[in-house]
Amino acid sequence: MHPPPPTAAAMDFSQNSLFGYMEDLQELTIIERPVRRSLKTPEEIERLTVDEDLSDIERAVYLLSAGQDIQGTSVIANLPFLMRQNPAETLRRVLPKVREVLHVAGVEMQLTAAVSFLTILQEESVSIHAYAHSFLQVILLHLEHRDAGVSNAWLETLLSVIEALPKETLRHEILNPLVSKAQLSQTVQSRLVSCRILGKLTNKFDAHTIKREILPLVKSLCQDVEYEVRSCMCRQLENIAQGIGTELTKSVVLPELIELSRDEGSSVRLAAFETLVNLLDIFDTDDRSQTVLPLVKSFCEKSFKADESILISLSFHLGKLCHGLYGIFTPDQHLRFLEFYKKLCTLGLQQENGHNENQIPPQVLEQEKKYISVRKNCAYNFPAMIIFVDPKNFHMELYSTFFCLCHDPEVPVRYTIAICFYEVSKLLNSGVYLIHKELITLLQDESLEVLDALIDHLPEILELMSTGGESSSQENKLSALPDLIPALTAAEQRAAASLKWRTHEKLLQKFACLPQIISSDQIYYRFLQRMFTIMMTNNVLPVQKAASRTLCIFLRYNRKQEQRHEVIQKLIEQLGQGKSYWNRLRFLDTCEFIIEIFSKSFFCKYFFLPAIELTHDPVANVRMKLCYLLPKVKSTLTIPADKHLLQQLEMCVRKLLCQEKDKDVLAIVKRTVLELDRMEMSMDAEQLEKEKQQNDGRPLSDKIFEKKRRDSKTPTLLPKSTPVSVPGPSSATPSTSKEIKKSKLIRSQSFNNQAFHAKYGNLDKCSGKSSTSGYTPSASSLAKTSMISLTDESFRNRNASSVPTSFSPNTPLPSTSCGTSNPVDPKSSGSKDTQPRKTTLKSRKSNP
Repeated sequence: MHPPPPTAAAMDFSQNSLFGYMEDLQELTIIERPVRRSLKTPEEIERLTVDEDLSDIERAVYLLSAGQDIQGTSVIANLPFLMRQNPAETLRRVLPKVREVLHVAGVEMQLTAAVSFLTILQEESVSIHAYAHSFLQVILLHLEHRDAGVSNAWLETLLSVIEALPKETLRHEILNPLVSKAQLSQTVQSRLVSCRILGKLTNKFDAHTIKREILPLVKSLCQDVEYEVRSCMCRQLENIAQGIGTELTKSVVLPELIELSRDEGSSVRLAAFETLVNLLDIFDTDDRSQTVLPLVKSFCEKSFKADESILISLSFHLGKLCHGLYGIFTPDQHLRFLEFYKKLCTLGLQQENGHNENQIPPQVLEQEKKYISVRKNCAYNFPAMIIFVDPKNFHMELYSTFFCLCHDPEVPVRYTIAICFYEVSKLLNSGVYLIHKELITLLQDESLEVLDALIDHLPEILELMSTGGESSSQENKLSALPDLIPALTAAEQRAAASLKWRTHEKLLQKFACLPQIISSDQIYYRFLQRMFTIMMTNNVLPVQKAASRTLCIFLRYNRKQEQRHEVIQKLIEQLGQGKSYWNRLRFLDTCEFIIEIFSKSFFCKYFFLPAIELTHDPVANVRMKLCYLLPKVKSTLTIPADKHLLQQLEMCVRKLLCQEKDKDVLAIVKRTVLELDRMEMSMDAEQLEKEKQQNDGRPLSDKIFEKKRRDSKTPTLLPKSTPVSVPGPSSATPSTSKEIKKSKLIRSQSFNNQAFHAKYGNLDKCSGKSSTSGYTPSASSLAKTSMISLTDESFRNRNASSVPTSFSPNTPLPSTSCGTSNPVDPKSSGSKDTQPRKTTLKSRKSNP
């Protein structure tokens, strides 16, 4: 017996068949080419050509008058732009042409016009009165277009316009004509449009007007001979009830709903049921128990005998029913309603599943799809059912149902219960240990969609699992979850092996919560090496970055020094000094995460020097990425403790400026230097105070000698009247913040006016020769020198032997020019006294 021919759902997507499909597509392309060429005739081009000298308004009028349909559609699509540009001329000349064209326009042009009219309303290009005068009649005219899609588009535009129109305009232009449009003598489409408009108008008028002019029309349409009209009007009763208040709702709307719930049309009964559920909050306890509850009970009993679409709606609204009718059920009714829910949760699972789908009749397949939707809705409402039965009774009443939903054969059902898993965990609170196994089941699910839904709240779920129930002690974190680590590692490997890298990235990000859940040893032996492997072998950059950040968090919470040092060594050797430039780039990403997560001293101790060593990297992209990172690197330094690291940073930046040959990297270096120079350095006040005290303890003869030495150099360097002091808490002569800001502003202007306007070709020469005496720096090299010096604090070289709190302005600073030496005395160039940089520049310019 030959197997049946494959259907469209079971097509063979093997390599041979794909080549066959591609050949078919190529044949279709060959057939289509002559048709495309035949359209581009000279006559066609001539008809589509428009004079370029015409204004936008004139061109629009011309195209609407003599152009083709596609050109007219383009003009109408551009109507909001014309209204913004020239509203008066557009309303006077273009809009009349649009009205004429729309009388005979096709579907595409009609849809475009509806959207453009709505856009003009939303943009408020004209006043609402001008809009109503110019556009409203056009909208009303096309409401009953023969095409249902066009009619609905104009209706949506009108409903938006109703929100903005004043009451008088609504009464004269819309409500009064609606009386005749809602009569039985009108078409079904006209009456359907009237139902939608009535639902919108209710919120615009007072209760008296609604009762006198609108409710009679509503009652008439609820009793229409066509079930479509009755169903449409029934769905508008919710809006009407909110507009007329509780009393009128009970006296007018509720009787209509009761009658419609017994309608012969299933769609009408469904609309009545859904409206009742949405209005539960309006009804009081008596109405709910005496009127609504019997209707719901009858609806549930008849649902299995009716169309499956009613079951879908009923299962979807179960949560609202449980909330709205809570406290009204008798114990017997409560039990029967719970049993009804359980039955829906397993609907369709009792049938034989070993059949071949190709042999199932289409109607049976359609029915199974509806059953899947019912079970999916039951999973969606599961948290509400926990409240309905009380979380204390979960194990007896709902655990078996929860187990079935987590093991459902259909992915949409398991996906939905995975989304709800966190809500279920919160509701169970101390009883969360009851669903440990289901968590492991969903983590091991074969579908990545289910895993993706579960891991959205994985940290919160694991925290509840580790602290809730009987095992809340820190020492027994894993006693309640023995299979958690294997499940997590298996889930990560499945995500890594798939093409869904976003799921893999998300899972790695959520792994950052593991230090709060399991021990550092388990993380070290089961997860940490895996993060290294992903960073070095995965081809997706977001995944690598997620692994890098999670690894840094693992390192942050690891308290074993041997393990920490091993991880740090691996990061430096395998990434920072790796052979692949891609690994070195990931090392810089890791450095950025370490700056974010760890303390400044930690980064400076282990990663500062390995990071700036990459200024020597042979790959331009690595050097470029390092330049972007340098401001964050500098932010980790604290003066005076890290002054040696600051000098290393200055050396690296100086080398980049002098030797960089890649123009893109050099451009970034220049921008980075300015940013570095504007940065404020962190000052260690305690260390500065200690150095001050040590300095105050020096012999008096040393202080007098130092003062004489400084005074002897003052005339050649700086006028004595120039105030110079080190800002900070330890300064004896405080410097105001205004002076500091002014100094930095002058430096920044100096950079902009000199450094970047100077030719950087001279930088290559700065490392060639160094003069030993008689060197006078030019203005250009001085600007470059000032740019290389990163901050005021970079000049403040202090040590424990000499740190005065306020300095005389006569001590020269060591030169930071590339490859040049300062002609001043070597002893004085090593002085610990420091000055603001602005002063240094002035003193150099005054040198002969």
